[in-house]
Amino acid sequence: MTGGYEAVVYDLDGTLVRLNVDWAAVKTEVSRVLREAGRETTDADMWSVLATADDAGVRTAVDDIITEHELAGADTAARLPAADDIPRDVPVGVCSLNAEAACRRALAAHELADAVAVVAGRDTTPAMKPDPRALEWVTTELGVAPADTLFVGDSASDETTAERAGADFQWV
Repeated sequence: MTGGYEAVVYDLDGTLVRLNVDWAAVKTEVSRVLREAGRETTDADMWSVLATADDAGVRTAVDDIITEHELAGADTAARLPAADDIPRDVPVGVCSLNAEAACRRALAAHELADAVAVVAGRDTTPAMKPDPRALEWVTTELGVAPADTLFVGDSASDETTAERAGADFQWV
Protein backbone atom coordinates (compact mmCIF):
# COMPACT_ATOMS: atom_id res chain seq x y z
CA MET A 1 0.00 0.00 0.00
CA THR A 2 2.72 2.51 0.86
CA GLY A 3 4.37 2.25 -2.56
CA GLY A 4 7.17 4.63 -1.67
CA TYR A 5 4.98 7.17 0.09
CA GLU A 6 6.35 8.71 3.27
CA ALA A 7 2.90 8.80 4.89
CA VAL A 8 -0.66 7.62 4.36
CA VAL A 9 -3.68 9.67 5.40
CA TYR A 10 -7.19 8.24 5.47
CA ASP A 11 -10.64 9.69 5.45
CA LEU A 12 -12.55 8.07 8.33
CA ASP A 13 -16.26 7.51 7.68
CA GLY A 14 -16.78 5.27 4.69
CA THR A 15 -13.07 4.47 4.48
CA LEU A 16 -11.85 2.93 7.75
CA VAL A 17 -15.20 2.67 9.54
CA ARG A 18 -18.84 3.45 8.87
CA LEU A 19 -20.27 5.62 11.63
CA ASN A 20 -23.75 4.55 12.66
CA VAL A 21 -25.34 8.00 12.46
CA ASP A 22 -29.05 8.63 12.05
CA TRP A 23 -28.63 11.46 9.54
CA ALA A 24 -32.41 11.94 9.26
CA ALA A 25 -32.55 12.74 12.99
CA VAL A 26 -29.57 15.06 12.62
CA LYS A 27 -31.28 16.89 9.76
CA THR A 28 -34.50 17.28 11.78
CA GLU A 29 -32.67 18.76 14.77
CA VAL A 30 -30.46 21.01 12.65
CA SER A 31 -33.47 22.24 10.65
CA ARG A 32 -35.21 23.22 13.89
CA VAL A 33 -32.21 25.28 15.02
CA LEU A 34 -31.92 26.98 11.63
CA ARG A 35 -35.67 27.76 11.52
CA GLU A 36 -35.44 29.28 15.00
CA ALA A 37 -32.59 31.45 13.67
CA GLY A 38 -34.80 32.60 10.79
CA ARG A 39 -33.14 30.51 8.11
CA GLU A 40 -34.86 28.20 5.70
CA THR A 41 -33.50 24.72 5.55
CA THR A 42 -32.58 23.16 2.26
CA ASP A 43 -31.71 19.75 0.98
CA ALA A 44 -28.04 20.73 0.98
CA ASP A 45 -25.62 18.25 2.44
CA MET A 46 -24.85 18.55 6.13
CA TRP A 47 -21.45 20.13 5.52
CA SER A 48 -22.94 22.92 3.39
CA VAL A 49 -25.50 23.52 6.12
CA LEU A 50 -22.63 24.41 8.46
CA ALA A 51 -21.93 27.51 6.36
CA THR A 52 -25.59 28.52 6.62
CA ALA A 53 -25.45 27.95 10.37
CA ASP A 54 -22.30 30.06 10.58
CA ASP A 55 -24.00 32.91 8.70
CA ALA A 56 -27.01 32.65 11.04
CA GLY A 57 -24.84 32.72 14.16
CA VAL A 58 -25.82 29.20 15.22
CA ARG A 59 -22.77 27.26 14.01
CA THR A 60 -21.85 26.06 17.50
CA ALA A 61 -25.36 24.76 18.20
CA VAL A 62 -25.54 22.99 14.84
CA ASP A 63 -22.06 21.54 15.15
CA ASP A 64 -22.89 20.31 18.66
CA ILE A 65 -25.93 18.45 17.32
CA ILE A 66 -23.92 16.80 14.56
CA THR A 67 -21.08 15.93 16.93
CA GLU A 68 -23.45 14.39 19.49
CA HIS A 69 -24.86 12.06 16.84
CA GLU A 70 -21.41 11.26 15.45
CA LEU A 71 -20.12 10.34 18.91
CA ALA A 72 -23.07 8.02 19.44
CA GLY A 73 -22.50 6.56 15.98
CA ALA A 74 -18.82 6.02 16.67
CA ASP A 75 -19.63 3.62 19.49
CA THR A 76 -21.35 1.24 17.09
CA ALA A 77 -19.37 2.02 13.93
CA ALA A 78 -18.71 -0.85 11.55
CA ARG A 79 -15.09 -1.61 10.78
CA LEU A 80 -14.38 -1.54 7.03
CA PRO A 81 -11.80 -3.64 5.14
CA ALA A 82 -9.35 -0.75 4.65
CA ALA A 83 -8.85 -0.69 8.42
CA ASP A 84 -7.06 -4.01 8.11
CA ASP A 85 -4.60 -2.54 5.60
CA ILE A 86 -3.26 0.39 7.64
CA PRO A 87 0.50 0.38 7.11
CA ARG A 88 2.83 0.13 10.09
CA ASP A 89 6.00 1.22 8.28
CA VAL A 90 5.07 4.89 7.64
CA PRO A 91 3.25 7.54 9.68
CA VAL A 92 -0.54 7.42 9.34
CA GLY A 93 -3.11 10.16 9.78
CA VAL A 94 -6.85 10.71 9.49
CA CYS A 95 -8.42 13.76 7.82
CA SER A 96 -12.19 13.73 8.21
CA LEU A 97 -15.31 15.86 8.01
CA ASN A 98 -16.46 14.21 11.23
CA ALA A 99 -15.68 15.74 14.61
CA GLU A 100 -12.23 14.88 15.91
CA ALA A 101 -13.67 13.33 19.08
CA ALA A 102 -15.91 11.04 17.02
CA CYS A 103 -12.94 10.04 14.86
CA ARG A 104 -10.88 9.20 17.93
CA ARG A 105 -13.74 7.28 19.53
CA ALA A 106 -14.32 5.18 16.39
CA LEU A 107 -10.59 4.50 16.02
CA ALA A 108 -10.38 3.42 19.67
CA ALA A 109 -13.48 1.23 19.37
CA HIS A 110 -11.74 -0.73 16.62
CA GLU A 111 -8.30 -0.73 18.24
CA LEU A 112 -6.90 1.52 15.51
CA ALA A 113 -5.93 4.50 17.67
CA ASP A 114 -2.34 3.35 18.15
CA ALA A 115 -1.88 2.99 14.38
CA VAL A 116 -2.90 6.60 13.68
CA ALA A 117 -0.48 9.34 14.74
CA VAL A 118 -2.53 12.41 13.76
CA VAL A 119 -6.30 12.96 13.62
CA ALA A 120 -7.96 16.02 12.12
CA GLY A 121 -11.71 16.42 12.19
CA ARG A 122 -13.79 19.31 10.92
CA ASP A 123 -13.24 21.05 14.26
CA THR A 124 -9.46 20.55 14.41
CA THR A 125 -8.40 23.07 11.78
CA PRO A 126 -10.02 26.27 10.51
CA ALA A 127 -10.62 24.65 7.12
CA MET A 128 -12.67 21.58 6.20
CA LYS A 129 -12.26 19.27 3.24
CA PRO A 130 -12.18 19.84 0.33
CA ASP A 131 -10.11 22.87 1.39
CA PRO A 132 -6.56 21.52 1.16
CA ARG A 133 -5.46 23.15 4.42
CA ALA A 134 -7.01 20.34 6.46
CA LEU A 135 -4.91 17.68 4.71
CA GLU A 136 -1.87 19.97 4.68
CA TRP A 137 -2.19 20.35 8.45
CA VAL A 138 -2.19 16.57 8.88
CA THR A 139 0.87 16.11 6.67
CA THR A 140 2.71 18.89 8.52
CA GLU A 141 1.94 17.21 11.84
CA LEU A 142 3.19 13.91 10.38
CA GLY A 143 6.39 15.65 9.26
CA VAL A 144 5.96 14.97 5.54
CA ALA A 145 5.08 16.97 2.45
CA PRO A 146 1.70 16.46 0.79
CA ALA A 147 3.52 15.40 -2.39
CA ASP A 148 4.99 12.46 -0.45
CA THR A 149 1.61 11.42 0.93
CA LEU A 150 -1.11 9.06 -0.23
CA PHE A 151 -4.63 10.13 0.76
CA VAL A 152 -7.16 7.28 0.81
CA GLY A 153 -10.86 8.08 0.73
CA ASP A 154 -14.32 7.24 -0.50
CA SER A 155 -15.66 10.47 -1.96
CA ALA A 156 -15.14 13.03 -4.67
CA SER A 157 -14.51 15.54 -1.89
CA ASP A 158 -11.62 13.41 -0.67
CA GLU A 159 -10.20 13.22 -4.18
CA THR A 160 -10.52 17.00 -4.60
CA THR A 161 -8.82 17.56 -1.25
CA ALA A 162 -5.86 15.43 -2.27
CA GLU A 163 -5.61 17.11 -5.66
CA ARG A 164 -5.72 20.61 -4.16
CA ALA A 165 -3.10 19.71 -1.53
CA GLY A 166 -0.78 18.09 -4.06
CA ALA A 167 -1.11 14.59 -2.60
CA ASP A 168 -1.82 11.41 -4.51
CA PHE A 169 -5.25 9.88 -4.03
CA GLN A 170 -6.54 6.33 -3.89
CA TRP A 171 -10.19 5.32 -3.81
CA VAL A 172 -11.00 2.79 -1.13
